[in-house]
Amino acid sequence: MLHALIMAGGAGTRFWPISRQSLPKQLLSLAGDESLLQQTVSRLEGLTRPEQLLVMTNQSLVEAVRDQLPSLAGDAVVGEPAKRDTAPCIALAAALMLRQDPDAVMLVTPADHVIGPIDVFQRAVSFAVDLVGSHPSRLVTFGIRPGYPAESFGYIERGEPISAEADELAAYRVKQFREKPDRKTAEQYLAAGSFYWNAGIFVWRAETILDALRQFEPEMVKQVERITQAWESERRQEVFTEAFGEIQGKSIDYAVMERYDEVAVIEAPFQWDDLGSWKALARLRGTDSSGNTVIGRHLGESTRDCIIRSDDRHLIATYNVENLIIVHTDDATLVACRDSEESVRALVAALKERGWDEYL
Repeated sequence: MLHALIMAGGAGTRFWPISRQSLPKQLLSLAGDESLLQQTVSRLEGLTRPEQLLVMTNQSLVEAVRDQLPSLAGDAVVGEPAKRDTAPCIALAAALMLRQDPDAVMLVTPADHVIGPIDVFQRAVSFAVDLVGSHPSRLVTFGIRPGYPAESFGYIERGEPISAEADELAAYRVKQFREKPDRKTAEQYLAAGSFYWNAGIFVWRAETILDALRQFEPEMVKQVERITQAWESERRQEVFTEAFGEIQGKSIDYAVMERYDEVAVIEAPFQWDDLGSWKALARLRGTDSSGNTVIGRHLGESTRDCIIRSDDRHLIATYNVENLIIVHTDDATLVACRDSEESVRALVAALKERGWDEYL
């Protein structure tokens, strides 16, 4: 039976100042009326039942997540007591799913991606489930065909084909995972035609991924097993906090995917955007004749290629500017160069250094 893990613990710092510690990117409505998390749950309807859905988030966000997902049972939302990256998150989720279903097949998806159409996504996931069903030791990931030489994504190099379906779904052996490249290398990947962006979406048997983690990261799994053994006891939170804190944080790519032999990649047939920075709004919302993407009230003269976000109560007026990000909130305003995607993250780091936690 298919179970789903939604990883909803990201900080979304590159969407500051609207993304804050108490309401990060995945809980915001950036690409429609629903939050990104709510859209992720909606995308899974029909693939799996609500009781087979697990949301892993930060401990401080548990109530906010439950408020957004009132139809889920309380135990379906788990708050991690410390930030430890994706491998421990996946290990714990797999162990919890196996307690419920020893034959669990596991879909892993982040909560902050924009994906569509839903039927195409679901068909691709079903194809991945079939690949795992025919070869239980296989780990399946999804690759996005690159549209430009991105330096902010990891890449997957495909090898020989494994199988294909009539509707053009195709799977390949993974030849190699590649780190985020420089511009020249990214251009080479794009020209080669055999590289994908790493979407961070996976399908595998819960038992298989836990066994792989046990092989490569035995201390991590040892702590996870301590947690699950105490899951129904009165000491659950105490053990969870202590054991999870002992784990060394590591991504699932480093922990398993780059070290495991039987990995397949499906070329994603669906549209995908990871909403990595404010520049993503231009892709999602489009631009006007001057290249501007505007949300809220704005008066602009000689304004080009800007991303501007406010609300109907606050006017942003611009004159003779270009290539800027301008975002207004009640207590903070951001003005940054549009081409510097890491600038917002650097500003958030500077706020932390100064102790201005009221803006985080």
